[in-house]
Amino acid sequence: MLILGRSTVLEVNDLRVSYEGDVLALQGVSIHVKEREAVALIGANGAGKTTLLKAIAGLVEVKGGDIRLRGRSIARTPPDERLKLGVALAPEGRRLFGRLQVRQNLVLGAYTKRDRAHRARRLDFVYSLFPILRERAAQRAGTLSGGQQQMLAIGRALMSDPRVLMLDEPSLGIMPVMADQIIEVLQRLHREQGLTILLVEQNVPAALETCGRGYVLQTGRIVAEGSSEELRASDLVRKAYLGI
Repeated sequence: MLILGRSTVLEVNDLRVSYEGDVLALQGVSIHVKEREAVALIGANGAGKTTLLKAIAGLVEVKGGDIRLRGRSIARTPPDERLKLGVALAPEGRRLFGRLQVRQNLVLGAYTKRDRAHRARRLDFVYSLFPILRERAAQRAGTLSGGQQQMLAIGRALMSDPRVLMLDEPSLGIMPVMADQIIEVLQRLHREQGLTILLVEQNVPAALETCGRGYVLQTGRIVAEGSSEELRASDLVRKAYLGI
């Protein structure tokens, strides 16, 4: 789906990542995300979705190819600098500081922002999205429910005021009602705030409902791409991911 009048925010070109020896986890992956666009990454476990998000965030070493943010190569930029430039990741498994309070976890998400007033505004914004986090602000993160921890992980990523928010399986392992709330918040962020989103989500129908466009990854390669409507109608997605 072509979005006219919007510039490309994130561009990945021929990306190759290897975890062990010469075995490539990503084999020449190329994707792009336009400003204010929500894009889904679909694929089975082990397809390379998490590796791709980690590579964009700077958490795994890139063997070849390029990653560009608003036209600037960031393939060799340290992770903290990428965060400052606007690339934030809410990782699979949440990766919270369990012994710290909810509020402390959130404030850590804004460590690249020195303006206290800005941090306070972002904190209020996150609390408006997830009111339970305000109620539990003084509670240790490790004592929250799985769904509340996922909200906290997303809130922490939002504290950096990202240009691109990447999410890795936000509904994984949490109650359906909590998962629905999280998906609704992501839809609001995209619709009302114009936030650019790159979403990995096991619930493919929800991912395609949230995002206007998507890519399908298989064994480290892009095997299909298109609008959400096109992907829903494709035999590959219908059989492999929608159970039709």
